[in-house]
Amino acid sequence: MHSTRFGLPVVLTEHARLRMAERSMDAALVLEIIDTGIFKDAGKGHCWLYKHFDDRADNLLCVAAVIENALVVKTIMHHWEPLP
Repeated sequence: MHSTRFGLPVVLTEHARLRMAERSMDAALVLEIIDTGIFKDAGKGHCWLYKHFDDRADNLLCVAAVIENALVVKTIMHHWEPLP
């Protein structure tokens, strides 16, 4: 996978892959969140990317990632609430 938003390859950790399966999310949906979702900086290269999908009952969907030489997806969350 490759993010057009960040111009970087996207790497999914094993933990992220497990959470994707648990939450019925495929790589295309994760990439959509990365490329079109709301970006929130978490400091030191860490970020949250999140998006609401009308056809899902488990919103907000959130990708927790680290931006380095690639965008490394650490985990996938649902029912997420952004911090103020």
